[in-house]
Amino acid sequence: MKNIVIFDIDGVIRDVTNSYRRALADTVEYFTHNSYRPTMEDIDNLKAEGMWNNDWEGSQELILRYYQSIGKSRDDVSYTYEEIVNFFQSRYRGTQPDKPETWEGYITTEQLLVTQEYFTTLTANNSAWGFFSGATRGSAEYILQQRLGLKNPVLVAMEDAPGKPDPRGLFLAVQLIEEKLSLPSSLPVVYLGDTVADMTTIIKAREIQPERQFMAIGVLPPHIQGIEHSNKYTQQLLNGGANKVVSKVTDFL
Repeated sequence: MKNIVIFDIDGVIRDVTNSYRRALADTVEYFTHNSYRPTMEDIDNLKAEGMWNNDWEGSQELILRYYQSIGKSRDDVSYTYEEIVNFFQSRYRGTQPDKPETWEGYITTEQLLVTQEYFTTLTANNSAWGFFSGATRGSAEYILQQRLGLKNPVLVAMEDAPGKPDPRGLFLAVQLIEEKLSLPSSLPVVYLGDTVADMTTIIKAREIQPERQFMAIGVLPPHIQGIEHSNKYTQQLLNGGANKVVSKVTDFL
């Protein structure tokens, strides 16, 4: 193998424009009593801050910022994080969020951005691969195994490691691939993601393991359309640490 390629999932492997992002907007709208529904640009601007990779936390932050904007303090907001998560999941997964076989929420409509054959080609090109995502394990496995048909891929999900930009989940994914395929611990690592937090993860990885080569590839998520918007988002990823930005994940092979 010539390198190890790690993929983010949301916005890279699947289009979450009308699922995660829609659930986030629904959640903020619900807890602000229909007074504020964040736009895609609002969500992009939040994520450009580099610390809101978790959409539950992003929902909570936008709710709190709304109430601050109308003169209330954060302490005045009584909604718990658990309430926010439960509402979000009811929209994203459906009314029985713990039973994947019964999901009827937004997750069932997500468009896949790759095919199983893409990963077959990666392997043929001598690239080992796996996934490090802030998505829950249930959500990620639903996409990777049930929708894409991948057989037990290496996956580090929300429950397995601290959230990005902390690089420990990335290191764990690399380690699991090395152990699975008996690879040396010196191969270059490539990480493909669609947010500033993804790019910052690589910056922090280099700081901790300076002896290893890490490359950050930014991927424009599907909701980014138009030259002006694309250029702005591309620049955000480059400013965040991307070595290169591609229009879609399949442009990287």
